[in-house]
Parts: sequence; C-alpha cells; structure tokens
Amino acid sequence: MPLSGKSSIIILVILSFAIIVFLFIYYSKKQIIIRTLKKIPFTRIGNIQTNRLTKTTGKAQAIEKPLIAPYSKRNCVFYTIKIEQEKKNGKSSHWENLINEEKIQSFFIEKDSDLIMINPTQNPKNYKSYLVVDKKVTSGIFNNASPKFESILKQYDIESTGLFGFNKTLRYTEAIIELGEEITVAGIAKWKNLDKPIPGYSYSKIATLISNQKQKLIITDLPKEDVSKTP
Repeated sequence: MPLSGKSSIIILVILSFAIIVFLFIYYSKKQIIIRTLKKIPFTRIGNIQTNRLTKTTGKAQAIEKPLIAPYSKRNCVFYTIKIEQEKKNGKSSHWENLINEEKIQSFFIEKDSDLIMINPTQNPKNYKSYLVVDKKVTSGIFNNASPKFESILKQYDIESTGLFGFNKTLRYTEAIIELGEEITVAGIAKWKNLDKPIPGYSYSKIATLISNQKQKLIITDLPKEDVSKTP
C-alpha cells in the first residue's frame, strides 16, 4: 500500500534526523583523529626514520616541571578544561561557554627504555588533539557547588549563585595527559642532537616528532586499539 502524505513526512523527518546525527559523529574531532591515526602504522621508537610521518605510543613523561590540572591537581603535560553555564530561554535551553582553557608543554614519550621528544606549541598552534574527559563536576538549583568547585570558580572570577542567591547551573569538565599515562602521538620524525644529557638516556641524539606546513602533530590518550591501523 502506498504511504500516506503524513507517513512520508514522518519517515523523511526520521531519516533527516538520522543523517544529521551520523554527520555530527562522523565529523567530530574524535572521529577525525581516529580515522587519521588509523591510516598511519605504528613505529617503534628505535626504528624511526627521519622525515617520515610516524605514529608511536608510550608513556608521557615530563621534560620540565609538569603542569598541574586545575581541579584534580594531578601532574600532567597537557590539560584542557571547560566551564559552562546552562541558559534558559522559555522552554529551550543551551550551554554557554564561560571558560575554555588549554595548556600544554614539551614532553617525552617513553617506551621500552627508549625516548622520543614531542614539542607542541600553542602560538602558533602546531597540533591537533583529542583528550578523554575524566573529571566532571556540576552544580545547580538543588546541588550546591562543593568548596573545591567554588575555589575553581573564584579562580576564574565566576559566581556560583545568581539573582536572589539561587545556584547557577554550572558544569566543569577536565581532560589531561597525566605523567605515566599511555598516549599516542603522530608527526614528522627527526633526529636531534642533545645539547645536554638526559638522566638515564645514554645517547647523543634523540628522536623527535615535529609538525610542518602540511602536517600537524596529532596527540591523543584514546586507547591504542582505537587508533591502530585497520588490517
């Protein structure tokens, strides 16, 4: 039996919604990085060849004094945080971004006693990244901000309460690369002469991954199996 006009409209609406969801996921930062990294084979640090696009995995180690994640206070080489406030307009609502902060420093990747140096920069930004959010904090009408959350909000000059003292609906997310965490990085391989020795490293040169005009560094803490090359 032929579909009625109303049924056809419903099917079109469902298909349109499904296509929008698919495109949103397919072109998300996470999926773009996964697809890109899957195209690059893993290379052991000791087998790296200069000027080649290279992907490696290992544990993140600090070169200098590590960063400290604002909320969790964990030592790290990379963190991103976001603070948002829910805004309502009639029956609809949306999240307004209040703070979006990202900090990163140069670091080593260690694997089987080998080291590779990663030198990301923020200005100009020479890397793409996706970090798994591993800390979430919220406050709202019947959920007072904890003292720890209050201290973070004050650090960024944000009040947890609004008109008449009612709690604002706020959320905080934090993602980091912690010291010792297994991560994956891709970039253009180079060998660099060391200006000064590195404790525990007995060689005069060290492998590095860098960016160039065509290729940015790619940094993620997604599980290794998620970014492994498809057979």
